[in-house]
Amino acid sequence: MARRPELLCGAAIALGCAFLVALKVTCRVLLPKVQVLKEDEAREEIQRNHSSCRAKDVTMPAKLPMNFFSTRSPVIDLFRGQLDYADHLRQDSEIALYFFYAPWCGQSVAAREEIERVASRLSDQVLFVAINCWWNQGKCRKQKHFFYFPVIHLYHRSFGPIEYKGPMSAVYIEKFVRRVMTPLLYISSRSKLLDFLSNYEPGVIGYFEFNASPQPPGYLTFFTSALHSLKKDYLGTIRFGVITDKHVAEEISLVNSGSVYLHRHVNTSLIYPNDDMNYTAENICKWALENREMLIRWLRPHGGKSLLLNNELKKGPALLIFIPYNPLAEIHPLLDEITKVALEYHNCNKSQEAEPDPKHMGDNDSPAFHSYVPDAHIKLAETFSITTYPCCNTVVLPQWHSISRTHNVCELCINQTLGVKPNTVNVPHCNFIEIEAALDSFYLQEHTFFQVISNTIECSNFLSFYSPFNYYTACCRTVNRHFLSFISSEKTILQTPKVVFSSHGKKDKDDIQNSIPHIEDRNCFIPHLHISGTNITGLSCRTNKTLNLYLLDSNLFWIYAERLGASRSTHLKEFAAIVDLKEEVHYVLDQNQSLIGSTLENFIKNFSVLYSPLKRHLVDDASVRFHIQHVITEVTTSTFHDIVLSNEKNVLLLYYAQWCGFCASLNHIFIQLARLLPPDNFTVARIDITRNDLPWEFMTDRLPTILFFPHHRKEQSMKFPEDFSVNLPNLLKFILHYSSLSSSAPCTKECLHKETVLQQGHILHLEKEIQKLRSEISALHQAHNHLEAQLSEAKREEHQVQQQKHMLEKQHKTLQLHSEQLQATFDQKNRELLEMAEKLQELADASENLLKENTLLRILVASREGKLQRKDEINEALQPEQKLSDDNILVSTATATSEEKRIDIDSLETEHSSKNRTE
Repeated sequence: MARRPELLCGAAIALGCAFLVALKVTCRVLLPKVQVLKEDEAREEIQRNHSSCRAKDVTMPAKLPMNFFSTRSPVIDLFRGQLDYADHLRQDSEIALYFFYAPWCGQSVAAREEIERVASRLSDQVLFVAINCWWNQGKCRKQKHFFYFPVIHLYHRSFGPIEYKGPMSAVYIEKFVRRVMTPLLYISSRSKLLDFLSNYEPGVIGYFEFNASPQPPGYLTFFTSALHSLKKDYLGTIRFGVITDKHVAEEISLVNSGSVYLHRHVNTSLIYPNDDMNYTAENICKWALENREMLIRWLRPHGGKSLLLNNELKKGPALLIFIPYNPLAEIHPLLDEITKVALEYHNCNKSQEAEPDPKHMGDNDSPAFHSYVPDAHIKLAETFSITTYPCCNTVVLPQWHSISRTHNVCELCINQTLGVKPNTVNVPHCNFIEIEAALDSFYLQEHTFFQVISNTIECSNFLSFYSPFNYYTACCRTVNRHFLSFISSEKTILQTPKVVFSSHGKKDKDDIQNSIPHIEDRNCFIPHLHISGTNITGLSCRTNKTLNLYLLDSNLFWIYAERLGASRSTHLKEFAAIVDLKEEVHYVLDQNQSLIGSTLENFIKNFSVLYSPLKRHLVDDASVRFHIQHVITEVTTSTFHDIVLSNEKNVLLLYYAQWCGFCASLNHIFIQLARLLPPDNFTVARIDITRNDLPWEFMTDRLPTILFFPHHRKEQSMKFPEDFSVNLPNLLKFILHYSSLSSSAPCTKECLHKETVLQQGHILHLEKEIQKLRSEISALHQAHNHLEAQLSEAKREEHQVQQQKHMLEKQHKTLQLHSEQLQATFDQKNRELLEMAEKLQELADASENLLKENTLLRILVASREGKLQRKDEINEALQPEQKLSDDNILVSTATATSEEKRIDIDSLETEHSSKNRTE
């Protein structure tokens, strides 16, 4: 009982230590819980923000741009859009070219090579800079707002920008750059002045005396006006020149320095009115653009959606001439010849009197000519003496079916005095209006030239229908067939005698009955005579069918020529066509003839006459491939006559188009119809009317349209009624009804017998086809019943499938709910496990601390025992001297022993409690 207070004291100490440890552990556990709660709230907030971010559009930042031009290119590539750096570079260069591009633009990629080609030739004189104007962080994108790419700007020192809008071709770009480099041409001699004025483009000339000062007054203004003209007219149709010599300036009546002269070929040339207008660059450019002459214009469509061609064709009939053109070439012989024709056509002030060209006389001395026509010199000299006078024109007569008519060439002369012989006539003047009137009158009185077969010239005088005081003489003769065939082989103008002569060299069977007299090149029939452009002079002012002349580069725009009818296989890309948008026709100059001035003149003259002999060109779809296996025959423009009109079968023709949906829905009906009708007597055909032109009488304005051409009665074609539905029975009734109609001529017994046999053959064929149809119908009925049984079974299976589908949907919803519950439970357990793991981690940390404290206590106990042992040794040494104090020592020893036991007990309890906590 004496040790009980000591045990109580040790127990109290142990409980106190345990309380402290428990308090420490509790605080450590509570703090992580608070942290876990804060982390959960933060996680939920992040999830809410993330869900809100998903609801917005997320734009990926643009990738950094890359080099558009190679590093070895002479073009400086500012692919980051550094427009300010480009302006800095431009300050050190006189001429600069900016190429604004977008890396994704296909046209920019295509123009890149052309720009490099120009830069390789002019990089020593011009600064070439390419700027990426698409990157959103570049200054070019922020300052420039282009609607298309690429864009080319040129700068001449501080003047600019001058935008280039021409074709993205190296030669055209280089030509424009050179025009910007040298906007003025310096004229120092009379020969240079003549070269400058002979050009077909309008010319503006300024006269400045450079002797007094290096820069005379007004010179910089005139120089700037030339740049202004390039800025307003990117085609550069107005050329600017400077005269530096006083005597040369006097040739065009320029006396005062600073005078400006506008040269015009047809109208009167002008001098800039300094008194009425201020002498500024803008006014000079505006004055030149308003008063220039446009005898012939270049058309350069850019290839996209544009109204350029439409606006030009709306002005009136247009002559489109396609020629290969190189802007960098110094001479253009073909262009010069076309220019001469244009000048003569628009020259309304000059006299039309023409003189024979002596160098063309006697061209028929070749052996070939003598071999074909031995007496050609004598007969032509006698019979065509009238052609030596300027007011006569050769007229080619068409072939006719009458045996009594033999003449095929006539000489038509105007202002003839009645009764005077042709060889004594002297005509002072000749113009196209009179020739046209003579031709029209001659055409209306052509029946007077029914002559017996004769080798002599036959002349006849007749009165004009336009003026009662004008008489015309027509001297006609039959030219030897061998001579005509020789000319045809040499000149490629005439065809065989079975085909009418045509100025455009077209061989057409339809022209046999419908051709009319027309003006022809006289050199083909009268080799002794050559007349150079008599009737073309001033023709634009003397006819109501004035042509606008346009030039197109066939190297760039040959696709337009192909659409107009040019051959795709030709190597020489020269082509001419007249397009009349109002009349919806166009005429084509035969490509067998070379494109020269004389052929163009004849082409223009034959278009300008009242009864034009030119035939409307019909567009043909050359891409159609004919297959024998097809039951429906595909018709084109070139095969229409042979398949439809010349065919000895009944022809049913369907007009369709690729975009016509109703036409496509009739294909199966026409296939069935073609299989039913006997192929020996019927032809089922169709024609794409959008790709093939036909004569006006066979055109239609409604799709689909069905025409039937009966056998031997093609002129009595019938149209399928529009109010009838297009089906197989109606088509059969329509065909049988109009194919069985008799012609208007009376039919004999043999004809009736043939018709009866033909009808019986049709009936037998139809009966056989009806039997086939009946067997097919019975087979179809059986198949129909079989399909109905299969369909009912399929419906039952579908119903079962629908029920299984509903059950599966319900199970799916239940499983989905269960899955959501399991997911929630899983999330909750996962959170609890995380919390338990955190608590266990905390207990592990607490047990580790207790172990450390226990170790310290053991060290303290060990030191205490050492001290007690030393005390015992000291006490044993001091026993003889301290016998009196033994009882006290025993008491103290017992007390120490009791204390040591308490300490051992406390340490054991502490270790036990720590083990329990660790477990």
